[in-house]
Amino acid sequence: MPVEVMIEDARWQAAGLEALAARAAAATLAHLGLDPDAWEASLLACDDARIAVLNADFRGKPAPTNVLSWPSDDLSADMPGCAPLPPEPSEDGFLGDIAIAYDTCAREAAEAGRPLADHVTHLVVHAVLHLLGFDHIRDPDATLMEATEVAILGKLGVCDPYG
Repeated sequence: MPVEVMIEDARWQAAGLEALAARAAAATLAHLGLDPDAWEASLLACDDARIAVLNADFRGKPAPTNVLSWPSDDLSADMPGCAPLPPEPSEDGFLGDIAIAYDTCAREAAEAGRPLADHVTHLVVHAVLHLLGFDHIRDPDATLMEATEVAILGKLGVCDPYG
């Protein structure tokens, strides 16, 4: 899956974000039976200050967070715990936008005793699932989303972040 990465914080280059994002996004689409080459997304690699502004502007929460996503289409399921609708093929195949903050990701990885690459892989999988209509607000939806994340991460050799 082509992921257009825009790096605002140079620390992301050292972390190998472009390769991590491409691998995680492609694995997510493949797991869901979608052709990774038919879809794309953009990823803003920023710091806590930038993501706090985005979080305030779009969610009314003026604080940093690890990752945000803006789907191009609402694919969410009507019934709790059901799989989202598959995306409709389109000329551009654009699924949406993602932003990820280095400071929060690095802190969370250190606190969890996990490699930064594993945590970032998890967050990109998580964000791409959001672009595809998955959510975790309702308990049944959270159960489905987390199980899907764990299955994808397992295929990538990343341990269960919830276990």
